Amino acid sequence: MTDHITVERTDRVATIWIDRPEKRNAMTLEMWEAMTEAAHALGGDTSVRVVVLRGRGGHFCAGADVNSLGAGDDYHATNRRAEDAIASIPKPTIAFLTGSCVGGGAQMAFACDLRIADDTLIAGITPARLGIVYPAHSVERATKAMGASATKHLLFSAELIGAERALRTGFVDEVHDPDAAVARLDEFVTLLAHRRSALTQQASKAMVDAAATGGVDASVIEHWASRAEQSDDLVEGVAAFIEKRDPDFEWNG
Repeated sequence: MTDHITVERTDRVATIWIDRPEKRNAMTLEMWEAMTEAAHALGGDTSVRVVVLRGRGGHFCAGADVNSLGAGDDYHATNRRAEDAIASIPKPTIAFLTGSCVGGGAQMAFACDLRIADDTLIAGITPARLGIVYPAHSVERATKAMGASATKHLLFSAELIGAERALRTGFVDEVHDPDAAVARLDEFVTLLAHRRSALTQQASKAMVDAAATGGVDASVIEHWASRAEQSDDLVEGVAAFIEKRDPDFEWNG
């Protein structure tokens, strides 16, 4: 782990902080390696139900540190491992986007399940400025979120877009003013972590991800049917509904 990637745990919610504000959280090779380590650790931590990815100092991530690009194939392989590690976290993941979210920042954002932003967001995918071929797996994730036309616009032009357009194109799911965005994030992660079923969330994530890549295989269906049979979440959910109270779901994977 590096000082520039840190993890905070608070009551079932873990936040991965990108902490290099003096460089708008630009990612070095070591930071990508630390991101992979953090994502893998949280993915297997049953005490954590929701993972949030944030940047310190008013920016999410301005992209790759240009000095790290000289690492060539090592850089690209390390970058992909980090992106895939974020995407493979089996529980809900939320990117909280403020300020710059560009290039490698967009890669991490699209590897998350959901993206909540404040209206300071400036977003883009900018490899055309440097003559870089953007990784195919990253193009796939961006296209699934935004569609072909919006993805081509960002890749062809390297233009930066504001929060309003980011919302319209599907780059983000929600936009709020800065104070309201923080409040919405806190409210939403509390809802997911404490008042909703982790069984439902993780099964849904596995099935939606499978559906987005061609279809839900029978083995996925059977796996989650078996997990559901071993869980008391349904009994608790029905009881809470009848008793008009918040459920206390205990399944945690």
